Amino acid sequence: MALPLLKPDHLKRYKDIVALLIKYGRSDLVREAGLSTPAIRRESLAVTGKESQPEELASDLEYLGATFIKLGQLLSTRGDLLPEPYLDALARLQDKVEPFSFAEVDAIVSSELGIRISKAFAEFDPEPLAAASLAQVHRAQMRDGRAVVVKVQRPGVREQIVNDLEALEEVASFIDAHTEIGKRYEFVNMLEDLRRSLLREIDFQREGNNLIRLGDSLSSFRRIVIPEPIDDFTTSRVLTMDYIPGKKITALSPLRLMEVDGAKLSEELFRAYLKQTLVDGFFHADPHPGNVFLTDDNRIALLDLGMVSNIGSTFQENYLRLLLAISNGRGDEAAEISIKMGEPKARFDDSDFRHRVADLVAEHADTALDRIDAGQVVLRIQRIAADTWFRLPPEFTMIAKTLMNLDRVVYILAPNFDPNAIIKEEATSLILRNVVKSVEPGKVMSGMLEIKEFVERFPGRINKILDVIGNNELKIGVDAIDERIVLDGLQKVANRITIGLVLAALIVGAALLMRIETSFRLFGYPGLPMIFFLLAAIGALILIFNILLYDKKPKKKEEGD
Repeated sequence: MALPLLKPDHLKRYKDIVALLIKYGRSDLVREAGLSTPAIRRESLAVTGKESQPEELASDLEYLGATFIKLGQLLSTRGDLLPEPYLDALARLQDKVEPFSFAEVDAIVSSELGIRISKAFAEFDPEPLAAASLAQVHRAQMRDGRAVVVKVQRPGVREQIVNDLEALEEVASFIDAHTEIGKRYEFVNMLEDLRRSLLREIDFQREGNNLIRLGDSLSSFRRIVIPEPIDDFTTSRVLTMDYIPGKKITALSPLRLMEVDGAKLSEELFRAYLKQTLVDGFFHADPHPGNVFLTDDNRIALLDLGMVSNIGSTFQENYLRLLLAISNGRGDEAAEISIKMGEPKARFDDSDFRHRVADLVAEHADTALDRIDAGQVVLRIQRIAADTWFRLPPEFTMIAKTLMNLDRVVYILAPNFDPNAIIKEEATSLILRNVVKSVEPGKVMSGMLEIKEFVERFPGRINKILDVIGNNELKIGVDAIDERIVLDGLQKVANRITIGLVLAALIVGAALLMRIETSFRLFGYPGLPMIFFLLAAIGALILIFNILLYDKKPKKKEEGD
């Protein structure tokens, strides 16, 4: 078996990666590659001879630095790859390292801002509030008295990430090309997702823009606060933003939790994430408890917006339908929607996928509503997809991880909070918002012109058909023809087309009127367009009922006729 081309600069990382594979049970990959086990062992990652524990894997990844910590966090969402204990351990990965010196902080900030710290800030605490593998955070005070925090990127971390990713991708390419597990799980694609996420996360200018965008999106949520960045003091390696006094959700004492309305905070937080994911298509993808603070004035602060995700309207609609199917225990529908969202591979087992997803949803339907974890169900659907050779998009996993982290946060605030009730309650409102959002003036005008053209041509076309019938020029390949039946059928078609045009006009008119604010409202929306929508829905149901009840299906010819 041919070995991949190894780069001398990456040899140290090759050894680290292969040592992990040996220690955690994938030594068959190392043997296939022809690498010698004794040559690659390191004291820090030595094989112990005992069964490796999940917490050990988390510890080893923390030891290897930023790239591997982020890899572990990505793996924590891959229920198709790792068993439950490992997922839980990786989800709790602590990104804590020794802080770098204040001299380095001073050099980076001065270089990035073009001015020394002592000139830019009235005060700057040399001791960091927190230090992580990508950056560390310092408290400071602006010249105008504004309290801020300054996030400073760790020296050399960008270069280290690029080198680590290259080494990982070379190993992943070999595994994908030469092993069954690689063909099934496509590690190169997974690492490409990691590359995009990491390179965005170390661009602090982008994170500042994310803070502004999310702050605007959630401005109507009074119990949620997003720190505001200071543009003139923000670059790709330095981020300056408002200081928000408070504590991590995980650090709150039971007495402090009793002082807040946890149910109200949980509900507002969950509604905010439904809006982000299913209306805006732009969401904070890393709401783990370490990034969620309770402020001194009893609001929720969302921090660290390096990891965000964007999703399209089609994906939003399908994901909403999937969540509703899971909440209502409709397994067959959940399977059908999942298939629409992904891409089957050559060996995809359709029936097995549908059967297992239906069983999974049915299993959770028997659980008390306030114990259903939609994120966990979605991750298990991903595991089923991998087992049956089906590819789901990375956004599928990203939202599942977000839901799981969100569930951990709201459980701390309100252990009996029922997110499924909120999903069902918000579903109608979200669907209507998406409909209104999708009705753009250009699309409406295009549809109106098509309807106008159809209406203009329709009488002429009907006249031509009737002339042909009246002149006995119509030829139909049947054994016998009854002109009365044909005319009745054409009349039925004409009537239904007319009804369809009226329904279309009601929907288009309602969509246009939805943009006009009035005091008369139904279900929180302008009243007149809502009446039009209801009339259109009732008319459509009557038409469908009429078709199903009264239309006769053609009988099959009997053999020998």
